[in-house]
Order: sequence, then structure tokens, then C-alpha cells
Amino acid sequence: MDTRRVARLDLNLLVALQVLLEERNVSKAAERLFVTQSAMSKTLGRLRDMFGDPLFTRTSHGMVPTPRAKELQASLLEILQGVEQLVSARAFDPRNFKGEFTIAVAEYLGIGILPALMEILQREAPHIRIQTISRIENQLDQLAEGNLDFALHIQRTRYGADFNVTHLGGMPPVLLARQGHPLRQQGAITWKDISAYPQISLYIPDIEELEFMRQTRGVFAEHEQQLEDVFETSHLFTAMEVLRRTDCLMPGPPFLSQHPQISGGVVGLPLPLDTAVKINYMLVSHKRTDNSPAHQWLQQKILEIVETFSKERKRRLEDARHAYQTDQLVGVLRSGY
Repeated sequence: MDTRRVARLDLNLLVALQVLLEERNVSKAAERLFVTQSAMSKTLGRLRDMFGDPLFTRTSHGMVPTPRAKELQASLLEILQGVEQLVSARAFDPRNFKGEFTIAVAEYLGIGILPALMEILQREAPHIRIQTISRIENQLDQLAEGNLDFALHIQRTRYGADFNVTHLGGMPPVLLARQGHPLRQQGAITWKDISAYPQISLYIPDIEELEFMRQTRGVFAEHEQQLEDVFETSHLFTAMEVLRRTDCLMPGPPFLSQHPQISGGVVGLPLPLDTAVKINYMLVSHKRTDNSPAHQWLQQKILEIVETFSKERKRRLEDARHAYQTDQLVGVLRSGY
């Protein structure tokens, strides 16, 4: 397309031509466009120059379009309707919307969110396609450049004013280990105990920018650097299988030891008592998507899933606490007989 030629066009001339074709009368066309008859006559002159054709001839029956004008009429209305749709705010219809979204999300977060999200999309927005990337650095830059639509990640130390950041929740990490791991048989775990075993690390992008790392400039960071890291991966299922087969340890969120599909044979052990660390998770988008109904709809669905997950986790913790208290009470009652 020759954009220079298109840039010289006056869209109002095409609107005027459409009205002239409908009215076949200069005066009536002028009334519809709220201009004078003289101005409308000048517009017709400009149209004739643009197309190199008289477009209309005067007869006793009024203005009759030329063959060239009839040829233009065949597509002009469709073009103008397309322009109108282009500049009009259209209601978002999830069921008929077709589009693709790219989301940066670590596998250990994705396993809790993405299956539920895809279930919703298949039911409510079947033509939306989701692409996820688990290993990508400079996520904020990628969001700003339009290569990502959303990022689900561990909190960064700072976000610019151009980003929308929603806190999804936070929790202290645990040590993941196989069910029969020697550390499970002892009481309070120390850093010396942990250092006796090889470590697995899940890949974390932009790790130097994490608020978590700024928090842990003390005991945790000091000891973490001294641990022997024998395996790094972004593949959660692989990491969990290595845990099941070895005495390796892996720091991770506690919900990984509770997930019914991946936690079999794996338990969560508490970190040493001198470690006060909480990992916060964020949903981030760029303000360039603020006026996109599709982006806003998808973000709302993700937040609803996270809220449901959070409520379910709190319920499980309450059930576990209640069961523990019941066991304690039964023990006390039995000891009294």
C-alpha cells in the first residue's frame, strides 16, 4: 500500500460521496452534512478531481451517477462501515472474541492457575489462545515492548508507573524433600543440616531484581550461597521426580507439597527458625492494555482463580489445624482413663 498517497486523502470526501450517491441532490446532501449548498458543490468538484470523472450528470430527473460512480458505490459503503467499526468502542463478547495472549509464568505457579483458566476459557471464550513462557528474562521490558501481555512472578523491588501490579498473595517457602528423607526424622532443622544435602533450584527469572532477595540480605542469603546446587531447571515435574529419587532438597512454595497431581512422595519441611522470609507473587500488565476489554476480562478471570485457590488453601489449613487439635484432645482424654 502506498501510505503517502493514502495520507493525502480526505476521508470526509468519501463520506460526502456516499451521501451524494444516496440523495442524488446537492442541496439535500448539504443539509445532511450540515454544510451550505456552495460548500457541497465545491466538495463535488474536489471529488471529480480526485477520481478523474464527473461522477454525476444533471438530467431532467436529477443527478444521475456515472458508471465510475456506480463502481465506487459497490464498495464505498462497506469501506465506510469498516472505518466506523474501527474507531467505535465495541462491546466485548468473550464467546466470539478471537485472539492470543502471551503470559510469562513459572511452572510452579502455572500448575495452580493455568488448568483452571483454560477450563474457563473453553467454556466462556473458546476462541482465545494462550501461550505461556516459563523461562524469560527482563519481563518488565518484554511487557512494555508488547512481547508479553501478562507476567505472573515473584515481586520485584520496583515497578515503573507504566505497570499495573496486583498482589496475588504471599507465603513463606519450605524445603521440599522426599517422604523418607533423613531430615524428616529429626526435630528442628538447622542450616548445617541442610548443607549436608545437595540442592535443586527452580529457575527464577530476573533474580537480582526480586524483593525476596532484598529481604534476605541476612541469614537466608548467607546460607543459601553456601549450599551445593547440583541441578537447576524450569521444569517442575522433572524437579519433583528428582526429589522423589534422591536426597536432594529444594526450596519452594508450600502448596507444591499439597498438590494432588505432583506431590506424591514429597513433603514440605520447615526452614530453620532463624529464617523469616515471605515470598509475594504478583500479576503484572502494562498500561498499554488498559483500554483493551479482552485484557481486562482475562485479568479478572485470573484474579478470580487466585481468590478461589486462596480460599481453598485457607480451608485446608483450617481443616488440618482442627484435625490436629482433635487428635490432641483425644490423646488427653485417653490418657485420663
